Amino acid sequence: MGEKKGRPFGQRWRDGVAGLVQGWHRESSVRLHLLLAVPGVAGVLLTKPRLAWLLAFVVLLVLGLAIELINASLEALLDRLHPAHDAEIGAAKDLGSAAALVVNSAAAAAFLGALMLQ
Repeated sequence: MGEKKGRPFGQRWRDGVAGLVQGWHRESSVRLHLLLAVPGVAGVLLTKPRLAWLLAFVVLLVLGLAIELINASLEALLDRLHPAHDAEIGAAKDLGSAAALVVNSAAAAAFLGALMLQ
C-alpha cells in the first residue's frame, strides 16, 4: 500500500487543499475558472433563477473545476514521464482538454439558461 493510503480524513483533506493551491499556482485555466465562477454565480443569483437552473449551473461549475484539475494532473504527469514531444501524449492531453471544454460549455449553457429562462 502506498504511503498516502489509509491516512486519516484530515490529512487527505489537507492534500486536497494543497492540490487546489497547486492548481491555482500552476494552471491559468484553473485560475480563470475560479475567477469567472464568482461573478458568474453572483450574476445568476441576481436574476433569481429557478432553483433547478441555479443548481445545474453550480454543479457544472464545480464539475468543470474538477475536470480542469484532473486534466492539469494528467498533463503534469505526462510531461514528467515523457518530456519530449510525442503524438500519442499530445492526443491524450488534447482529450483531457476536450473533456474540460465539454463540461465548461455545458456550464456556460446553464448560465445562459438561468439568465434567460427565469
